[in-house]
Amino acid sequence: MKTFDEIIPEIKIILKDKTADLANIDKLIINRDLNGRIRLLADKKLSVDNRTTLDTIAQNIAGVLGNRIPDNERVIYESSLDTIIKDIPCFPLTDFPKVFVADRLLGEANWGKIIPENEDTHRIVFYSIKGGVGRSTALAVTAWALAEEGKKVLVLDMDIESPGISSSLLQPEKSPKYGIVDWLVEDLIDNGDTVFQDIFSVSDLSRNEEIFVIPSYGADPGEYISKLGRVWMPKYVSANDRESWQNRMNRLITQLEARHKPDVVLIDSRAGIDEIASACIAGFGAEYILLFAIDSAQTWDGYKILFDHWRKTEAVKKIRDRLQIVGALVPETNSGEYLERFNERSWDMFIDKLYDNVPPEDTNDNYFSFDKDDKDAPHFPRSILWNKGFEALPNLYQPLGQQIMQEQAGRIFKHLIDHIKGIP
Repeated sequence: MKTFDEIIPEIKIILKDKTADLANIDKLIINRDLNGRIRLLADKKLSVDNRTTLDTIAQNIAGVLGNRIPDNERVIYESSLDTIIKDIPCFPLTDFPKVFVADRLLGEANWGKIIPENEDTHRIVFYSIKGGVGRSTALAVTAWALAEEGKKVLVLDMDIESPGISSSLLQPEKSPKYGIVDWLVEDLIDNGDTVFQDIFSVSDLSRNEEIFVIPSYGADPGEYISKLGRVWMPKYVSANDRESWQNRMNRLITQLEARHKPDVVLIDSRAGIDEIASACIAGFGAEYILLFAIDSAQTWDGYKILFDHWRKTEAVKKIRDRLQIVGALVPETNSGEYLERFNERSWDMFIDKLYDNVPPEDTNDNYFSFDKDDKDAPHFPRSILWNKGFEALPNLYQPLGQQIMQEQAGRIFKHLIDHIKGIP
């Protein structure tokens, strides 16, 4: 039997032989269910001849894919294909403009559906494909630097399965009573207002402007693990109306922005390719997405997987101008050589996956592409130097932490902070 990765290539071969017949079918969906089985979804208004064509295609698919397509209900006729495409992860099949692939997934992550930028507040996501690259520390220092410049900052700890950013910014006695997870659970039964006023606290880190911190959990986590298992639940407004957890979280962010009126919102995303990261990057309308990376095969391979998905789902043009690579933990020795190699590999990846292919001698300026050494390019790393002082700090609000920030932040994080300060 064929593997999951062989499904689409084999179906494309079958469809190619039926190109002429498919011309009479306005839209066809290849639906992959939770078990990786295939069904064809088509408009219930199709004629008898078109239905015969689809029956033949389904039979041919069964001959190649075996029990990946069930014996019954190989073709299902629906009244609204557009609703299906809208509600679940879906992408057009290459070379077949009328054919779409729709995936029914256990979670609601949809990396290919990019929400338009939020127009009211600057939202910046700190993301890494792998953990342990100093992402949360960089966010905390950035929050401090912006507040010192007179910017009101709102910090969201969306790394809810491995929270930590709030402990860098808040003394234990300053922790709010509740956190993001509490609100998501209470909102399911219209009880979000009960905890809303107690899910934030103000950091003592800045002397000039406020840093509002919204942690994953409050001063007393309570039954945190039990609550975690419920945050992903959609909210059913009525029998036919549901609100995904991502949309609920978006609603919370909007309410927090209305309450605190920040100049910038910094979002600490979960590392990896998972449900939370999908929402933070694709679903919260972020203006900038900082991609933290170190020069390792695992890092580049992980980002290539994500970039490939954006190309396949045709989301690439909606997301690429928001991205910025961050060279994290740059070694103190041979840093110039390291960054040169880092930039080369980053540029190769962006050229291959995200940038436009510019024909030779074409002078058109409409292409989204950059030279390797263009310091304003998304691939060109905003570098953060490794520093043992920051590495050893459990938090930033202690006197030692504040001293190191005052003395070292301008050197270690300068490239990143200057970039963020330049946001209009």
